[in-house]
Amino acid sequence: MKRYSFFRAILLFWTAFIGLGAVAGSVGMLTAIDGSNLGMQDLLPFFQVLPFADALFQNFLFPGISLLVVNGLTNLTAFVLILRHSRKGIFLGGLFGFTLMLWITIQFIIFPFNLLSTAYFIFGVLQLIAGIVCYISMKQMDLQNSLVDYKNPASSDTLVVTFSRKGHCLKLALDIARQRGARLLELKTAEPTEGDLGFWWCGRFGMHGWPMPLERYAEDVSSYQHVVIVTAVWAFRVSCPIKAFAIQERGRIKEAEYFICHFSYGMSYSYIAVKLDELLGIKAAKASSICCQGSRQGRIIAIR
Repeated sequence: MKRYSFFRAILLFWTAFIGLGAVAGSVGMLTAIDGSNLGMQDLLPFFQVLPFADALFQNFLFPGISLLVVNGLTNLTAFVLILRHSRKGIFLGGLFGFTLMLWITIQFIIFPFNLLSTAYFIFGVLQLIAGIVCYISMKQMDLQNSLVDYKNPASSDTLVVTFSRKGHCLKLALDIARQRGARLLELKTAEPTEGDLGFWWCGRFGMHGWPMPLERYAEDVSSYQHVVIVTAVWAFRVSCPIKAFAIQERGRIKEAEYFICHFSYGMSYSYIAVKLDELLGIKAAKASSICCQGSRQGRIIAIR
């Protein structure tokens, strides 16, 4: 995934930059604990507001060791782990960006305003963001890798229909199709739905509630006794490809069932089922809600 590779490279840069800078700063402090190597002699009085200042902050020995441990060795360790494609490295890289923000926050409290501290706080924010985006992208890659081709049975009275942008709905639809020996219909659209551009384009459709034009499919939906619809929630609405499918197949489905896939803990989105009933022209189909996060699926909750 391009986004993962891009933000992994950014995270590598920040862990190396912050780590090496911290090591250089700590060496400067430890080789001259009065701060003379770095021109920091005048900063010692500001440390006296900190707890245990009489024991720990009479020179730069303890600050130097702390800088080495908190921002130096930690970030360099994360750098090596990320370089080796370790999942722990991605998590730690983002975490140490937050650690840097906390470190600089202490400087904001005890030091007068200065551009260096402000710049490093921004660096910490950027490192944290890179870590979060990289971690989410890694989870999405895990989900994509978990999806395997499904061989439709020659015949079945059940059809599972879904549209999946990132794979969450498809994974759920595959599980249902396997369990019920059903045929699977994955809807396709010519609209751009992949990547970051696809996210915003789908969001545009979702905000307006527009049906998203579908590519033609071979399945005769009316020939199935039971149709299971697995839909995502787009901008608190039925996903636009599923909406287009429902409008197109209105009055042709004998018996329906809905699985509403979303990212919101504690919400059922029962009104989505009501909307699908309206679009399909049927009454109170069985419906369930499931929260999906990363590559994991939550518990399926019946909502009616």
